[in-house]
Order: sequence, then structure tokens, then C-alpha cells
Amino acid sequence: MYDNWYANGLVVLATGIVVCLCVMVHYEGLSLLVKGLGKRHDHQPRRKVLYGIFAVLFLHVIEIWLFGLGYWALLLWPETGHVVSSASTSFLDSIYLSAMTYTTVGFGDLAPVGPIRFLAGTEALTGFVMITWSASFTFLEMERFWRR
Repeated sequence: MYDNWYANGLVVLATGIVVCLCVMVHYEGLSLLVKGLGKRHDHQPRRKVLYGIFAVLFLHVIEIWLFGLGYWALLLWPETGHVVSSASTSFLDSIYLSAMTYTTVGFGDLAPVGPIRFLAGTEALTGFVMITWSASFTFLEMERFWRR
């Protein structure tokens, strides 16, 4: 299974692309959020924290879908691996697998097999970093707006 270097290379390349896209989405999303929250003239500044939380959740959903698209595209070529499940893996199953991996909940009813496991392992690390980045951002925004 791992003897096909084209499949291994494709998984590594796809993983690199998806990770770069996720980091850029997160960076640009947080940058836009800081600008937007600063310009917003709310009579209740604490409401800005609420807007920030919803925006950060939206960023994470986008990133989960990016990884899900990566799984789905790679699974179209059987040499990159497959997912152990009770049925064939659909597009939404790929998104579900991505959500379980990104949030580091772990594998349950779906588990990757073959070279595609590299994408899964890297997604878990990326998700952990993005979630902690969001937590730090939220803490700083709460410091800025919560006490007013």
C-alpha cells in the first residue's frame, strides 16, 4: 500500500496545500474580525465578544470543510487509502471524518487506512493549533471589551 510513491506524494502535497489554506483562512479571518470589531459602535461592548465567538466558530467550520474536501478528493483515487466504515464513504462522511479529526475527538465509526492517514494526523495537529489560536484570540478580545 505504501509502495506507491505517487500516491504518497499526492497525499503529502494535498496535506500541505490544505494546511496552508487553513492557516491563511484563519489568519485573514482573525485580521478581518479585529478590524470589524474595532469599527463596530455597539452600546454594549461585551456583545463584540459574542460576535467574535460566532466568527471564530465559522472559521473553524470552513477549515473543517477544507480538510473534508481534501479527504474526499484523495479518496477518489484508491491508492491513497480508504476509510473503514460500515458503508461507502460519501462527501458528508468525509466532512464528518474531518470534524472528528480536526477537533481531536478521534476516530470512531470512520477511520482512515493507508497513506491518507498522513492527512489525518496533520489535520489533528493543525486543528489543535487553530483551536488554541482562537482561544488566545478570544481571551485577548474579552480583555479588551469585557470590562468596558
